[in-house]
Amino acid sequence: MQDILTIMAGEGMVLARDVLTPEGRVLCGKGTVLSESLIVRLQRMEISHIAVKGHPVEIEGEKSLKDELAELDERFSRVQKIAPLMYLKKRIHEKIIASRS
Repeated sequence: MQDILTIMAGEGMVLARDVLTPEGRVLCGKGTVLSESLIVRLQRMEISHIAVKGHPVEIEGEKSLKDELAELDERFSRVQKIAPLMYLKKRIHEKIIASRS
């Protein structure tokens, strides 16, 4: 899942969360496939951010998947013999990969 600016949205992207009005009403449900007309409508309604499935937009300054996983390995490099921490590292690794797919 990736949070992006609505102006970065593209046709065919899929919403990962409901898009809500400031009052809490659902404008578009999770799983909705974005069309060009829907994107324009969201922009006209001043919806600034949306969450889309996967990681379809490369944002300048954002770490790549490879960089994130390397950073995770570095953070856990000193505790490789502590089983609970290695389990935690594995779970974090899985979450990072799942968030990008």
